[in-house]
Amino acid sequence: MAWNWQHKDWPDFIYDAVALSDYESQFLHKAGMMHGSFKHVGQNDRETLRVQLISEEAYKTSEIEGEILNRDSLQSSIRRHFGLRTDNCRIPPAEQGVAEMFVDLYTSYNEPLNHEKLYLWHEMLMNSRRDLRNIGCYRTHEEPMQIVSGVLYDPKVHFEAPPSENVPKEMDAFIHWFNEGQGLPILLRAGIAHIYFESIHPFEDGNGRIGRSVSEKVLSQGLKGPTLIALAQAIERSRKAYYKALQSASDDIDIQEWLEFFCQTVLEAQDLTQSMINFLIEKSKFYDRFSDKLNERQSKVIARMFEEGIDGFKGGLSANNYITISGAARATATRDLQALVEMGVLKKTGERKYTRYYLNIEHESV
Repeated sequence: MAWNWQHKDWPDFIYDAVALSDYESQFLHKAGMMHGSFKHVGQNDRETLRVQLISEEAYKTSEIEGEILNRDSLQSSIRRHFGLRTDNCRIPPAEQGVAEMFVDLYTSYNEPLNHEKLYLWHEMLMNSRRDLRNIGCYRTHEEPMQIVSGVLYDPKVHFEAPPSENVPKEMDAFIHWFNEGQGLPILLRAGIAHIYFESIHPFEDGNGRIGRSVSEKVLSQGLKGPTLIALAQAIERSRKAYYKALQSASDDIDIQEWLEFFCQTVLEAQDLTQSMINFLIEKSKFYDRFSDKLNERQSKVIARMFEEGIDGFKGGLSANNYITISGAARATATRDLQALVEMGVLKKTGERKYTRYYLNIEHESV
């Protein structure tokens, strides 16, 4: 089988820009909507949104690769990097490294891409690893760099990247293209950057995470501001389709199917982000209406519910949840919850042991 990088016209990818132009229009429209909505979010909530989005992107981009990190540690590390108040807990190396990489991605989006920046990201990302030969540099091993699945004695090879000896030359060409190709529509450039980088697979590990970050850098540069788009979250929701789309472009330079998937996913990511912004706006309205009507116990529980974000408590807040969070006796909890429903703070569903409570706010969960 010939891989895409072995094609005689590599890396001159084939795609129909006209057929993809509507995605670009939608992307720019949604970006404008988000920018306008963001103006209605208070400063404290802006910081909350920034930390939440960056930490969730760091969490989800790792989850895509099968690595489960600690969300609280990620958030604490990111808050420290932005000089925000946080606890003094020790941050594990893996969480510290990926948080550091995403903060750097967010703050240095407008800088040109170079080998040193990619080395730095890889070093941050591999902060907890002791099993790799090459950290903070491109791979040098002689054996083929392959993406495989299946059992050890009968593996299925999904892709084989260029030999390590070819990587410096390939990455020189990629970086030149990245820095000189800013005349392309934003979504096309971001999608091409991802598949181009993934096809070279320059590092011993971490290529998927860095490839997605390269795409986010393109989106930020195109919008001329740090991107707050839940890209990794959207990709993780359709992980199988993501790998299928990557596979579709692995043995040919025709990347139309990949770009279709990528553009659709970015639009979904924008919808996710817009939902989070809308949620924070509704949160502000909520406190304007009810903050002076809540007792200390109720305030504590409501604050905890908002911390859960758009989706709230899985299955809704129960009376036992209320007791655990507030420390109230059961009879007191029952009165508090009844009062919250009567005030319109919470919506109640179910009866008896199946009774659950939800914040009475208007928002759409994507």
